[in-house]
Amino acid sequence: MEKLLYKIKKLIPRKLFKALQPAYHFLLSWLAAFLYCRPSEKIIVVGVAGTTGKTTSVYLIAKMLESAGYKAGYTSTAMFNDGKKEWLNDKKMTMVGRLFMQRMLRQMVKNKCQYAIIETTSEGIIQNRHRFINYDILVFTGLYPEHIDSHGGFANYKEAKGKLFQHLKRCQTKYVNDRKYVSSFINNIKKIDFNRVKKTIIVNYDDKHKDYFLSFWAEERFGFTKNLSTEANNNIKLIKFSDIKVEANGTSFITEGTGIKMQLLGDFNVANVMAAISVGLSQNLEIERIKRGIENVKGVPGRIERIDEGQNFTVIVDYAFEPRAVEKLYKTIKLIPHNKVIHVLGSAGGGRDMARRPQLGKIAGEKADIAIITDEDPYDEDPRIIIDQVAIGAEHVGKKLNQNLFKISDRREAIKKALAMAEENDIVLITGKGSEQAICVKNGEKITWDDRGVVRGILGNRGK
Repeated sequence: MEKLLYKIKKLIPRKLFKALQPAYHFLLSWLAAFLYCRPSEKIIVVGVAGTTGKTTSVYLIAKMLESAGYKAGYTSTAMFNDGKKEWLNDKKMTMVGRLFMQRMLRQMVKNKCQYAIIETTSEGIIQNRHRFINYDILVFTGLYPEHIDSHGGFANYKEAKGKLFQHLKRCQTKYVNDRKYVSSFINNIKKIDFNRVKKTIIVNYDDKHKDYFLSFWAEERFGFTKNLSTEANNNIKLIKFSDIKVEANGTSFITEGTGIKMQLLGDFNVANVMAAISVGLSQNLEIERIKRGIENVKGVPGRIERIDEGQNFTVIVDYAFEPRAVEKLYKTIKLIPHNKVIHVLGSAGGGRDMARRPQLGKIAGEKADIAIITDEDPYDEDPRIIIDQVAIGAEHVGKKLNQNLFKISDRREAIKKALAMAEENDIVLITGKGSEQAICVKNGEKITWDDRGVVRGILGNRGK
């Protein structure tokens, strides 16, 4: 079906298709939901939106719910889970096509999941991929400029996110039994005998755009904040956290009178954990059950993921491709005892967000001892131009080409160079792709790829 629709789309003249695009996306979303019998009406759906932290929040919510005794499927940038199996996202897309999404939801229902967690992006919202998905809980992780080129400005980007929260009012009410399964109320059982799933908005209350997202209709609203003096009006339930302690082996904090010691690194991950905790509390889970689920999570694929093949230095693979996220990453790796930092990076999204390229180079130039600029996802743009534009930022802050700054187009060779240069107690930091399974190049071609697998292969062959 997807291939047929793609062929039809190619037959439509480009100008005509652009004019018809909104209707096309809307009808395709309706068709997908219709073909798979509107599965989102048979399961509790959690949507996670924001600029950063979405993937980690999705994973934490799913694992927290599973630990509490529920079955949860999910779709995210990093992984998919249909309630029976879990696999890496090989689509090079966060919010996948409507047919795939509705098929996934259908499979989750078939596999007796009580919950579906969907990482929901602004690009997907613009293309109406959220329509005909009956959301129950929406989580806002935070907002700052990203993908601004494709949206035509920050205001448009913010508004695109807002359309998801506006959509909540259209979503029909669901009722669940004591095991959180959605009931169709057969055999004249009255709805009053079941639990109504309240349409809920959960926001990062420390984000300056919180009021915009809280302004949309909801039956319940939650906010999580580290500001203990914050007061909210009667319509918002505040969940406060404090006493954050970040160490090399994890991060601890206190919320709801309970100490949480998570295995994830970085104080920024506390907000992601609080998003998951807030979902749990909105579902009337006891904090101790939530705590167990959170503390059992060892890590998220491609998010500050350590690769250990017995080498005497640390290798970290991370998805960060945006300047603010890379800054946060450097703040985290400071906690790990080390000598030099060797950073392999590029600039994702050929043809988009060009302004961030020298910014990324500047960060690596200032904070890494050695920066290696390489290919990432050039799409139809000349990868050499992207590399040069990133390198300009590093050179501007003092890095010298072929001394402590290298430009290597071949990503495998760039990683190989970094690993060869690493000495005992160094950190090799590889950013931009995380657990992604492909590099996107010109003419829509995808090259099979996994930074983590490449590192393991190179380390495994050392000394042979």
